[in-house]
Amino acid sequence: MRLIVPFTPAGATDILARLLAEALSKRLGTNVVPENRPGAGGNLGAELVARAPADGYTLLMGPLTIYAAGATLQPDRSFDLARDFAVVSTVARVPHMLVAAVGRNLATLDDVVRLARRQPGSVAIASQGVGTISHLEGALFEHMAAVKLLHVPYKGSAPAHLDLFGGRVSLMFDSVAATLGHIRAGKLRAIAVTTRARTPLLPDVPTMAEAGLPGYAAESWLGILAPARTPRPVIDRLTAEVRAQMSDARFGGQLAEHGFEAVALTGADANGLLASETTRWAEVIRRAGITLRQP
Repeated sequence: MRLIVPFTPAGATDILARLLAEALSKRLGTNVVPENRPGAGGNLGAELVARAPADGYTLLMGPLTIYAAGATLQPDRSFDLARDFAVVSTVARVPHMLVAAVGRNLATLDDVVRLARRQPGSVAIASQGVGTISHLEGALFEHMAAVKLLHVPYKGSAPAHLDLFGGRVSLMFDSVAATLGHIRAGKLRAIAVTTRARTPLLPDVPTMAEAGLPGYAAESWLGILAPARTPRPVIDRLTAEVRAQMSDARFGGQLAEHGFEAVALTGADANGLLASETTRWAEVIRRAGITLRQP
């Protein structure tokens, strides 16, 4: 079985895919192989799975929040979540964090805001790509803090991190899963987490609200998607195995160590989540004037 990861290695989606693929291989009695297919903000991997045989052997580790936002960003994209995919299950809620390049002397959110206001439009903030959750979180921050940053998109977390290490960009919103190791190694500085509560992995790091931006809250959701025409018995079997794995306390602890919160939503609950995420990020996209069209 192939588990398509629509981003480069080492990001949150890739990390979770590899953990889950290993566990599902044992449950299903067959190899589940993660396969990275980055590009177009996660859309290339989605297009591949949408066109794949609907037999349960090609699945997508779907960045659900990104695809929900894409309904506004790309109304003419080649796939539609409701038409072309069946949600097997959500698998994790992913806390994010604002991190800074160590050499930029940015230790707090106040430091970031003061610098951005002193140098409007020149403080570079990286993202995983135009329209990705890290980009949208930056746009939400700009609006709420009344600042203007210089957006620099990359093709995933790993290449963005390299430029953060070198100080070529100053900031990035990214998952705790993708940044935790670099923070602990002293390569990146944690400014604040985007969720309403602090992460137990970095309990001394404040939330964005605590750091001075009341009302700021954002997170990313990941889930397993299959081609829409996949037979219901196959979907049901996959759903049962994913839910069973996500309810395993040891596996949940393993995910927590990497910065994930195991959450298995299926059926109407999963579809309701997609609807709410679509509405929420549509407002951010329209207000910021974010577009994927070339000028």
